[in-house]
Amino acid sequence: MDQLVLGIDGGGTRTRAAIAQGGHVQAFAENGSIKRLRVGEAVAEENLRALLVEVYKQAGVTELSAACVGVASAVMPGVREWITAVLEDFKVARSEVVGDEVIALDAAFKGGPGILQIAGTGTNCIGRAPDGGRETRGGWSSRLGDEGSGYWIGLHAVRRALKAHDREEPTRILDVVGGIWGTKTIDELVNLGDSTPGPDFAALAPAISRLAEEGDVVALGVLKQAAADLVDSVLLVRQKLRRKHNIAGEVPVAWIGSIVGKAQIVREGFFAGLKAAAPEMPVLENEANGIEGAVWRAGRLAEG
Repeated sequence: MDQLVLGIDGGGTRTRAAIAQGGHVQAFAENGSIKRLRVGEAVAEENLRALLVEVYKQAGVTELSAACVGVASAVMPGVREWITAVLEDFKVARSEVVGDEVIALDAAFKGGPGILQIAGTGTNCIGRAPDGGRETRGGWSSRLGDEGSGYWIGLHAVRRALKAHDREEPTRILDVVGGIWGTKTIDELVNLGDSTPGPDFAALAPAISRLAEEGDVVALGVLKQAAADLVDSVLLVRQKLRRKHNIAGEVPVAWIGSIVGKAQIVREGFFAGLKAAAPEMPVLENEANGIEGAVWRAGRLAEG
């Protein structure tokens, strides 16, 4: 008989949990982020425990055979340890904590070869060869990388808009951002944008996308660059897989995240760019669902 298992997808803004049996979801719940760097240690643990209480209640269980948690901060010191300790408190017999890119990759390819481009608050690209070897590009944090991400779009839209202001070139970005941030002058906007920890630049991405669709030249340039950066990430991982793992043919590409999912200009540029560069490379049209990968991995963990 298939055992009850738990899959958790810990994103930057929300965390989702599903208890499943034989691949069929029996209970599902959502709560806030469990990413410590985003919400702090106390809030992250509070969110995780509340989420587990809710999903256990829905499923009518008090213990589980296995769990897989995918979270963006899995490699940070202490993260695996505290999540594992919480799962032990909830009587999970076997568990693992992996990066969110791992569960998304398995959601798309179920352990098989493929390339996954993550494009949400941050970005990362990971590829898996038929021999199981992995190659990556990016994932170096908002300050040091994350090209094409929601954070990158927000930050670089403001940067380019300030340059446009100096050149007396038209753009509505500063007005729109000022409205979102509640600033009345450019000096106030700059002071807030340059503060520590500062505003959430990723939250600006939907507004920048709308401006681009309305014809704002500066916003359009930012989104086109974001799409080009995401294409470059996939192509670099594809090149590394071919060179290091002797892959002659193509491996499929999947994606996950709101930037490809909801920003139309980025989405169109991403698909068109990949098609132009590698016409034979299959690209999945629909977004991968990370929690499906977490449940799949938990099921394999339960099997031993």
